[in-house]
Amino acid sequence: MIVLKSSIFPLGKFSAINLFGIVILKKKSVERKSVQSIIRLLRHEAIHTEQMKELLFIGFYIIYVLEWLYRLVFHTKTAYKGLSFEVEAISNQGTLGYLTSRRHFAQWRRKV
Repeated sequence: MIVLKSSIFPLGKFSAINLFGIVILKKKSVERKSVQSIIRLLRHEAIHTEQMKELLFIGFYIIYVLEWLYRLVFHTKTAYKGLSFEVEAISNQGTLGYLTSRRHFAQWRRKV
């Protein structure tokens, strides 16, 4: 995973964006965070990188957008945080070593 800093990107309230395994951190946003918060953010993005690899990158983006559109229409309050990809990343961003024990397609293996 490659990590870059930018003064203007990503746009909006986001601190980071992961594009094909390249993480771009918004400089202003990251400078205000603690070291622990940055580590959690990087773990979160590393989980997304693994998801992307499993779905051959393009598949990840297609499914991500389709699921987001579905949730935007039918689950407006959880459109972003309810995405299967985000649920896995948010749930495990604080777990040290998660990627070494992560099962393939874990974003769809949630415990109900």
